[in-house]
Amino acid sequence: MTLPVYSPEGMSLLLLAHVAGGTGGIVFGYAAVFLRKGAPMHRACGALFVLSMLIMGLFGAIIGTLRDQPGNIFAGVFVAYLVLTAWAAARRGDGEVGRLETAAMAVAFGMAGLGFWGGVSGSGSAAGPTGSYVFGVVALLAALTDLKVVRRGGLAGTARISRHLWRMCAALFMATGSFFLGQMDEIPAALRGPHLWVLALAPLALLAFWMIRVRLGRSRNPVPAVA
Repeated sequence: MTLPVYSPEGMSLLLLAHVAGGTGGIVFGYAAVFLRKGAPMHRACGALFVLSMLIMGLFGAIIGTLRDQPGNIFAGVFVAYLVLTAWAAARRGDGEVGRLETAAMAVAFGMAGLGFWGGVSGSGSAAGPTGSYVFGVVALLAALTDLKVVRRGGLAGTARISRHLWRMCAALFMATGSFFLGQMDEIPAALRGPHLWVLALAPLALLAFWMIRVRLGRSRNPVPAVA
C-alpha cells in the first residue's frame, strides 16, 4: 500500500534537501579526495562530506518511505551507514572500537537480510530481484568486515585507513552515480556526454588508486593520517 505524501510543497522541500545534500556530498567529497590527507582543509571537507551525505541519505530514506520505494529507503540508510563507519574509522585510534561499530554491524546485517528477502519476494529494488540481491550481497560483505573489526577490537595502521577510504569512496560513488547517471534525463541535452560517465565512475577509480597507494606506502613511509 502506498503511503500518503503530505503535500506537493512538503515533498518539494524534502526533495530539495535531498538534492542539496547530494550536491554538497559530491563537491566536498571530491575536494576531500584530492586535498592532502590529514591537512585542515581535508578534515573540514571530510566533515562537510559526512554531514551532506547524512542529509542526502536521511531525506532519501524519508522520500522512499512516503513513496513506498524500498530501494530508496535501503540506499538512503546504506549511504548513512557508510559515511558514519568511515568517519568512525578515521576518528578511532589504532586498536579502538566502540558502540557505533557494533550498531552499524547490526544495521548492515539487517540490510543484507532485507536485500535477500526483497530478491526472493520481488518487492525490494526498482531494478527487480537482481538489484535486491546485489544490495544484499554488498551489505553482507560490509557487515562481515564490521564483524571482523568488532571481533578484533578495532583496526590499526593500513587496515584502519583502508576501511576509511573504501567506505568514503563508495558513499561518494552512490552520490555521483545517482546524480550523473540516475538523473541524466533531467540534465539539459547540451550538457550530456561521456563526461557524465567519467564524473559518475571517477570515485571507483580514485578508490582503486588510493587503496594501491596506501598498500604500497605501507612498506615505505608511514601512511598519512586521515582524520
